Amino acid sequence: MSHPVVLRAQLRSRPANGHAAFIPHIRKLVFEYCDKWPTSQNTRTYLLTQIQILARQNPHVEVVVKQRNQKEPIVRGFYANNRDKVIPLKELEVTGIQKKVQLLLDSSGAKIQPLKRRPVESTTEATRGIWSGLHADRPSL
Repeated sequence: MSHPVVLRAQLRSRPANGHAAFIPHIRKLVFEYCDKWPTSQNTRTYLLTQIQILARQNPHVEVVVKQRNQKEPIVRGFYANNRDKVIPLKELEVTGIQKKVQLLLDSSGAKIQPLKRRPVESTTEATRGIWSGLHADRPSL
């Protein structure tokens, strides 16, 4: 009697959020700044003083620093759902940059959904047609 062959790749489980595990949504943070422009001054200060702390506190996030000559500073977050979010850091204070980075870390990367519900739209027409108060019969007294 032959046993079925179980390949090693079949034994792997796909990572998913659940009661026993949590996988952060963000994968990567990319800081882009100019070395000469004054609008990047606070971003350069943040990178010199806070970037190592950020990387230590978030070991699951890849942190990349790039120079973008003659461009405004930005931070870009890449997420597990293959989306990214870009936040400009132009003339933000260091504490403002920390708040924006925390916003990216806490975000899921999903599109922003409106809070108001849209009205229900039917693909088929109603059997009695569309009701209108203008065409209704007036009740007689």
